[in-house]
Amino acid sequence: MSNTKTIFSGIQPTGQLHLGNYLGAIQNWVKLQDQYNCIYSIVDYHAITIDQDPKQMQAKILEIASLLLACGIDPKKSILFIQSHIPEHTELAWIFNTLTPIAELERMTQFKDKADRNKQNINAGLFTYPVLQAADILIYKADAVPVGEDQLQHVELTRKIVRKFNNKYGEYFTEPEAIASSAKRVMSLTEPESKMSKSHGEKSYIALTDSAEVIRQKISKAVTDSSPDGTMSAGVANLFNLLKYIETDKAILKDLEAQYKSGTLKYSELKNVLAEQIIKMLEPIQTRYQAYISDPQKVWAILADGQKRAETIAKQNMAEIKKLVGLL
Repeated sequence: MSNTKTIFSGIQPTGQLHLGNYLGAIQNWVKLQDQYNCIYSIVDYHAITIDQDPKQMQAKILEIASLLLACGIDPKKSILFIQSHIPEHTELAWIFNTLTPIAELERMTQFKDKADRNKQNINAGLFTYPVLQAADILIYKADAVPVGEDQLQHVELTRKIVRKFNNKYGEYFTEPEAIASSAKRVMSLTEPESKMSKSHGEKSYIALTDSAEVIRQKISKAVTDSSPDGTMSAGVANLFNLLKYIETDKAILKDLEAQYKSGTLKYSELKNVLAEQIIKMLEPIQTRYQAYISDPQKVWAILADGQKRAETIAKQNMAEIKKLVGLL
């Protein structure tokens, strides 16, 4: 690789990608391809920390890969691969497990949230998830990680693991920086004070594969309750933020904001404009997605090529790491 800095980020194959995933992460991944050596992974080991149907896993991986390619991840610019196909991720995670205090993992808010939602299966993998995430990043000696606000704590833990490793075994890793997305928090349509998530039900999010009719229905039912103190409610603010995040024409946005300030804005009109803007943005992505998902051999070939390229880097770095640790 050149002197260009490297970034790493991953996404779980746990179902449909939605507008929050796209605006909060994937759109940023696409833009970063022209500035960095980009390594992107479908992190299936992370996915199985909660219950998954093994029979559906390969179909989900294919769907996520097809959507990433459709959104603009370019295999000529970036490395796209499946996490479990590179064993060095879990090898490095074990080394990091020996350096990471339990107290650090107990502070992770995502573990608490996921454990609360998955009380029937609070497993060790869920607990050590951030350690594997650190290994995902550092096996490629990534300089930066594009993340949402909810992952900043994990990046900070990765930086602490770097310091612990370097102090014990000698300077090897660089502390990765977090690269924030411009769309910091995309909120639920039905619970606008919470992040957009599939866990809130189908009406709460716009899937990237939703039809125009479904998008119009979901946006029409989005929460726009009035705020008791007369300020803009969370639901209305969410709709305006979505218009900004999807880069709506400034003249349209200014007109709607002026109507809101003057008290003449009809929320039905705001919703109509937003729905049509989302449909317009997603149409080319959906067209490309259909081309990829209908040609699975092409997608698997791209992932296989990404595996070879990622493997070359991971194997070399792992050999150096094992020497430092005294394992070679």
